[in-house]
Amino acid sequence: MEKTRLFTLAGRITGNLFRKPATVKYPFEPAEYPERMRGHVENRIADCIFCGLCQRACPSAAITVNRADGTWTINPFDCVQCGSCVSGCPKKCLTMESGYREPDTVKASITMIKTDNDIKEARD
Repeated sequence: MEKTRLFTLAGRITGNLFRKPATVKYPFEPAEYPERMRGHVENRIADCIFCGLCQRACPSAAITVNRADGTWTINPFDCVQCGSCVSGCPKKCLTMESGYREPDTVKASITMIKTDNDIKEARD
């Protein structure tokens, strides 16, 4: 019985020695994302009309729209990347970009402010 285990282990070791690694060399090679990957939500605030449909469509309540102040806020740590806000946007100013946001030490929300001629982005 122990000889069978030894031969199985030896076969597995020699097979792994001559096979390519299953993981990527992340810090040295950039990550390749699949074509239809849902990464994070991006907003072209210049096209946004602040209708609030994305806020109503978000199941995790990660998006807040304030029409009076002209602000659009997303909490990326609450977002579940479902794409409901993107499909519900009538102006198609929301998109799902491939890749993920950079890791951070605090749970900050991203607020975009649209004024007449100026667009600002602030982190809370």
